[in-house]
Amino acid sequence: MLPRIPIPDDRPWRVLGLMSGTSADGVDAVLIEVDPRAFENGRPFRSLLGHQAMAYPSHLRDLVLAAASNRLYPADLCVLQRRLGEHHARAARDLCDSLSLRPDLASLHGQTVQHHPAQGASLQLADPYVLAEAVGCPVVWDLRRRDLALGGQGAPLVPLAERWLHGTGPWLALNLGGIANLTVWDGRTTSAWDTGPGMSLLDLAAERWLGLPFDPEGAAASGRIKESLLARWLRHAYFQGLPPKSTGREIFGASWLLSEGPELEALPLPDRLATLAAFTAATVALEASRLTPWSPGTRALVSGGGARHRRVRAELSARLPLPLEDDAAFPSGAREAVSWALLGAASALGLPGNLPEVTGASRSVALGSWVWP
Repeated sequence: MLPRIPIPDDRPWRVLGLMSGTSADGVDAVLIEVDPRAFENGRPFRSLLGHQAMAYPSHLRDLVLAAASNRLYPADLCVLQRRLGEHHARAARDLCDSLSLRPDLASLHGQTVQHHPAQGASLQLADPYVLAEAVGCPVVWDLRRRDLALGGQGAPLVPLAERWLHGTGPWLALNLGGIANLTVWDGRTTSAWDTGPGMSLLDLAAERWLGLPFDPEGAAASGRIKESLLARWLRHAYFQGLPPKSTGREIFGASWLLSEGPELEALPLPDRLATLAAFTAATVALEASRLTPWSPGTRALVSGGGARHRRVRAELSARLPLPLEDDAAFPSGAREAVSWALLGAASALGLPGNLPEVTGASRSVALGSWVWP
């Protein structure tokens, strides 16, 4: 299969993947080796060459969270696009310099600041032209909007990459980022969607009540769960809808925590955080129950920042009928960036990157737009 962009055909490709999740804490950059001929048999990933995480400085993170909460003027959004591009470019260049390697192509997710699939719209910010100049290779970006144009949710897009990485099933892959998402492969069909809040509400609560960007390992979430509050939250309209569906900070973000603040602040701090941790776990269990009974031998793998939150893990273990294993194939934070790199390589070959049965799109298509250095 001939690539759509000029890439060497006598060796594996070196593909840069850049991911900024809904946790809005920074950028994960990875460089991977991909065998472009192996997409046909479903195993294109060869190796992880390197990974680097670069946290957002506090002022940049504040701007991202303000954009997600509809508190930025268009002029500020315009400048934020550039600043995020510069931050992504620094992360990419630092990684490539540390490895003394140049990528053949880069796949840029960008920072999601708005996601409105019911209106067919989603916005990820990071200037791809700045990245292309920094690393000197073609950049594919804005991968979600092609799926949206075909009536899809634009999310989740990693399930196909999860299949390339995990291989034969059955397995369940739970990613606990800012928003939690679930991918299940039973050996025949793929099911995947956003289950609800991952760490978004817990991180906002840590900022508000602990003065920290997050609660390290969930140590402060040691209290009792306010069951009546949890029961009311679980009646939210998002959990009544059927997949395909996706969500973001527009629903489970700062506005949500602000509206629930008075009731939460009537509780001791450990109880507030414990109740929020239980909410994340309960929504995962509730959404996962749509797929029961599980295929015999199903493995349950968990990744993302929330995998290290002890209270969330304890609540998940109590609510899910499958034992959870840490997905230790990649360093913490690297997995989604690896998936995005694989989707970029697929785009370079003109191969589909979405699964219509997952997103609701009318057909499968190659994703993204290309920028040349």
